Amino acid sequence: MAELLVRYFAAAVDAAGREEEVLDAEQSATLTTVGAVRAHLIARYGEPMARVLESGSFLVDGVVRRDDAAPIGARVDVLPPFAGG
Repeated sequence: MAELLVRYFAAAVDAAGREEEVLDAEQSATLTTVGAVRAHLIARYGEPMARVLESGSFLVDGVVRRDDAAPIGARVDVLPPFAGG
């Protein structure tokens, strides 16, 4: 796998302390599913990120993925839960 761009939005920015990061090929080699990325982000950023991911969602190359077995592409967007209408 090549580099993986992870972008954070709203509360996910607060939890990660950044708007985006690039994981190099070595870092991203084991991050082949949404579940693996979820576990990696929680291990890296702790409880604040766990709270965001509890009801947030992932966009993988622009497509919403809720299934932890879904494969990862070149870009993952971490979105917090949204409210309003």
